[in-house]
Amino acid sequence: MDFELPEETRILKDTIREFALDQIEPIARECDTEQKLPMDVVKQLGELGAMGATIDPEYGGAGMTTLDYVVIIEELSRVDPSIGLTVAAHNSLCTDHINFFGTDEQKRKYLEPLASGRLLGAWGLTEPGSGSDAAGMLTFAEDKGDHYLVNGTKTFITNGTHAGVFVMMCITDKEASGTHGISALVVEPGYEGYSIAKKEDKLGMRASDTVQIALEDCRVPKENLLGKEGEGFKQAMKILDGGRISIAALAVGLAQGSFDHCVSYTQERKQFGKTLSQFQGTQFKLADMATEIEAARLLTYRAAYLKDQGRSTNLESAMAKLFAGDICVRISSEAVQIYGGYGFIKEFPVERYFRDSRLCTIGEGTSEIQKMVIARQLLRD
Repeated sequence: MDFELPEETRILKDTIREFALDQIEPIARECDTEQKLPMDVVKQLGELGAMGATIDPEYGGAGMTTLDYVVIIEELSRVDPSIGLTVAAHNSLCTDHINFFGTDEQKRKYLEPLASGRLLGAWGLTEPGSGSDAAGMLTFAEDKGDHYLVNGTKTFITNGTHAGVFVMMCITDKEASGTHGISALVVEPGYEGYSIAKKEDKLGMRASDTVQIALEDCRVPKENLLGKEGEGFKQAMKILDGGRISIAALAVGLAQGSFDHCVSYTQERKQFGKTLSQFQGTQFKLADMATEIEAARLLTYRAAYLKDQGRSTNLESAMAKLFAGDICVRISSEAVQIYGGYGFIKEFPVERYFRDSRLCTIGEGTSEIQKMVIARQLLRD
């Protein structure tokens, strides 16, 4: 592919960058400290098309490419990874799941308010006792004729407090082997039996809302089934392929943000009569950081490009997510080192980037899971 971004994508990149600097950067530290998701920012992003980036305009979306969407997540995360994560979970998980597997009626009901930013989306696969091992889930949806009666708990739910639409994986057939009895349901927070059990107090990404959801005899209409019964796990794996591209973009943006601050700091901070940027040791650090960021960016853009071509990106998504996640942890750590004592102080953004970075090697499949996916695909090929 040609790695020169199309002109429309470059304009979009500049627009989101300007928005993030003007509207998000001034409140980023406050939102992190108070664990507060700025919903006014979410609504403004909806007006910019970011909350329904790749959704067809017929359903209220912006009709952008995956590459456009990646640029949005990258530029938001460059300023505040928590906002990048919020938008990524909304788009890649919840909204995309309904878009790919919903009926026309389901799409018309849910996609327009999601794409406009009026509703925030959440998605749930993980449970307290099952994460990477989805076959170990316990949440059960009992068939009651015209509705399901759902009981169980979902955990690590991004956007959970503010979500107006929740796509949830649950067991509909206890007799089916492995993951074959898992189905996907759209659950609305207003349904009886739905409650927020706990808000998580996290290390990083603190402005991004993460909760545990409890469902106790939660009555979900039968028409809220996405696709067919038993197809939920297969659907979730396809959704996670796209989700991993967005987390890779988040990691690239986070690493770039850390690097940006380092470049400015090293040109201003003086030691022994010289700026830090004049020391060869610092120059080598910056050179390594810039090279790794560019490599991660190209892996991520390649996965997005292939997705736009309609090709399977199981391998490429995992590679991009693995590499970008790992380098963003290294680069954010190196940024703290370059700042020295100031890097350990909350007044300076690199401290927040350092804490935020750890999610990128855990969320939407740990680095170890990515290696398993990559190895399985390589050996199969």
